[in-house]
Parts: sequence; structure tokens; C-alpha cells
Amino acid sequence: MPSKLPFHYTTPTGERFEVEFELHPDSVSAMRVSQLLERLMDTLDHEIGILGNTANGDVLQALTMALSLRAGMIHANPEVTGQLCKDLLDRALKSVDNSRRSHDLSGHA
Repeated sequence: MPSKLPFHYTTPTGERFEVEFELHPDSVSAMRVSQLLERLMDTLDHEIGILGNTANGDVLQALTMALSLRAGMIHANPEVTGQLCKDLLDRALKSVDNSRRSHDLSGHA
């Protein structure tokens, strides 16, 4: 299993992220992680586009609530799943902090 997941994402405003996400050592399928992440981001962009003015904090809060629900669905010690979520979030945040970001220039030359 690769330890990094290369992922490219362009925001609706045109900002591009080139991220090498650090995968958890027990990840089963980097391809499935990539597919799910792509679908999640597409769905978020679509829904925010429909809903209109949506605060970033509200989006983050909804995502963390979804994460907690998924963790709660796992039949395991809540301390173990809670720590796993914290570890995964920390890895993902560090990966984005180290990402390459760019924005297409616009205008006329």
C-alpha cells in the first residue's frame, strides 16, 4: 500500500491544491480513498452552490459531525475510534499545510 495519496483539487473559485496526503498504515485501498474524497468534494461544491452563502465554519462543523457519526458506526471502543479520527485529521491537515497551491491568473495580457 502506498504511504502517500497524490490528490489534485480545484476549488470553485479556481484555486488549485496539489496534495500528497499521508495515508494511515492500515489503509486498505488508496484508490477507494481517492474516489470517496473526490465524490465528497464534488458533492460539497454542488450543495454549497445550491445553498448559496454558507459559512466555512458551518461546513467544517457538518463535516466533523459526519466524521463522528461514521466513527460511531464502528463497533469498537469509542476511545480507539476517537483517537483514530484525531490521528487521521492531523495527518490530513499536515498534508494540506505542505501542499502546493496555485491560482490561475485571469485578465488580458
